[in-house]
Amino acid sequence: QVQLVESGGGLVQAGGSLRLSCAASGGTISNYGMGWFRQAPGKERELIANINWDGSSRYYRDSVKGRFTISRDNGKNTVYLQMNSLKPDDTAVYYCAARTFGKSEWGNWGQGTQVTVSS
Repeated sequence: QVQLVESGGGLVQAGGSLRLSCAASGGTISNYGMGWFRQAPGKERELIANINWDGSSRYYRDSVKGRFTISRDNGKNTVYLQMNSLKPDDTAVYYCAARTFGKSEWGNWGQGTQVTVSS
C-alpha cells in the first residue's frame, strides 16, 4: 500500500497561487491513478482533478478548469496541483488520493493540507 503525504498548503490572498505536492512512499505511483480532492467546512469531499498513470489523461472539475493543473513525476513519486487565480471559495482541506489501475474506488489517502484564500 502506498502512503501519501501532502504539502504546500497555506494562506494566500485571492488571485494568488499555490502549488501542492503529494509525495508517495511504500510503492511506486506509476501503478496508480492519482487524484486531488478537497473538503470545505460543512460540505462533502469532492474530486477536483485526477490524472492517469502516465499523465496522458486528466480530468478537472468545472469550478477549477483553466485555473488548476494536475501533473505527476513518476520518477520522483510525486503528484502536483498547481493552483492559480485562487478564490475564497477554494478554501478547503486538500487531499491526495490513489487508486489501483482498473479500480473505481480511491483506496489510499493522504492526511490533507489546509488551503485558505482570503478576500
